[in-house]
Amino acid sequence: MTLDRFGQAFREALAMVSIPVPEGSSLYAAATSVLEMAEAYADDGHTFLAGGDAVNALASFAYGLGWLDAGAAFGLFEGVSGGQFNPDYSDSVPGDRAGHLLEKTQRYRRMLAEAYRSVDCAPDPESPPYTGCKLVLGTVLQACREGDACRADHDHEDALAWYSYGYGWLDAGVRCGLLRIEQNRSLFTI
Repeated sequence: MTLDRFGQAFREALAMVSIPVPEGSSLYAAATSVLEMAEAYADDGHTFLAGGDAVNALASFAYGLGWLDAGAAFGLFEGVSGGQFNPDYSDSVPGDRAGHLLEKTQRYRRMLAEAYRSVDCAPDPESPPYTGCKLVLGTVLQACREGDACRADHDHEDALAWYSYGYGWLDAGVRCGLLRIEQNRSLFTI
């Protein structure tokens, strides 16, 4: 899939979103916050792409999609199912941007690993929201593993997409109160 098509598909998914929880509720506030983040990163991705910055476009689209998929998984949205992320963006970054791609991929991997180690589940283990926390942590861990496998195959585009997507899930989990930041608060978008 091209980055242009990724951005279009992301926008189409955003247009399908509806928020099923009552306005004025804390869940509605969480839903609008998550949706706003997804929309902002869709916009950023298109801006980067229009400016010829494929590396940041890819990272923005994948990060924003992480927010969207997390919100859908948390039950905050209707109209999107989420959770079927399967990037195929190999060779989407021009060769003259390979250094930038490699640097960003390595940096995002380090940041995601550090952020993952910096959180803990916020809900009590006996409460229903605890399963949401475990879902976030499991998704982030899977994104790290998938990204690492891509890096081992020298597929830095898909590795960056996985790390960015996982980071979107992690930040959404923090924003929605499923994760508690224990350290390194500056690594999170809250």
